[in-house]
Amino acid sequence: MANKILYISQEIFPYMSETECSTLCRSLTQAMQERGNEIRSFMPRYGCINERRHQLHEVIRLSGMNLIIDNNDHQLIIKVASIPSARVQIYFIDNDDYFARKAALADPDTGVGFADNDERAIFFARGVLETVKKLRWTPTVVHCHGWFASVVPVYLKRVFADDPIFRDVKVVVSLYADGLPAPLDPAMGEKIAKEGVTDKNLSILSDPSYENLCRFVLDYADGVVIASEQVSAETIELVKQSGKPMLAYQSPEEADFFDNYHRFYEQIQ
Repeated sequence: MANKILYISQEIFPYMSETECSTLCRSLTQAMQERGNEIRSFMPRYGCINERRHQLHEVIRLSGMNLIIDNNDHQLIIKVASIPSARVQIYFIDNDDYFARKAALADPDTGVGFADNDERAIFFARGVLETVKKLRWTPTVVHCHGWFASVVPVYLKRVFADDPIFRDVKVVVSLYADGLPAPLDPAMGEKIAKEGVTDKNLSILSDPSYENLCRFVLDYADGVVIASEQVSAETIELVKQSGKPMLAYQSPEEADFFDNYHRFYEQIQ
């Protein structure tokens, strides 16, 4: 059975350097498309991405919406590019306030994470889901990669739960061992609440550590993938305790690597 899979990724190669997450997101989207699934992929348009080299261009019909984050207006800009060798199209979420800086998640000189990373993640989540609504494309599976996409599941289950586009969607979360470049703002939960999310679990984000982000996102996932061999035993135990279907870590070199993902998507339907 073919699925309509929405990939929401913290990073995708070749637009970002090769990491466990960016490399997997690049190969997974192509592999699932080759298996007959319909794919849409989104990532942030970080300021360090060379738009000319990668031939990004703005999609005017999708851009221009204003999103309010913590009582401030931010314009949503949508760009798109293609990976010719894979025949895969990537959508980029952009905004001058959040993504113009010439780095992804941390200051390149100090390595310290940006103080507004929580708001950037909220904007990214809202931006992707509002854009998919504009596309009038109904995914059957939403697969989130990286902590920067960790806000998406709560929006799907609490804000967009009754929207015909997302009403029946299943949410998969891939956990990596990337951690956070710096602690997120303790007011992150309050900012999400201002978006119309009423959920007692937001209290977990009063201490938005990487472990608590994992704990938070598990409540809204229909399936969890252990995407890195370095994911801590404590985090894996949290997943097991949640009772959610889990795809254990496997090496990308294994012959049935992508087929296992395909079967996992079927399992959670």
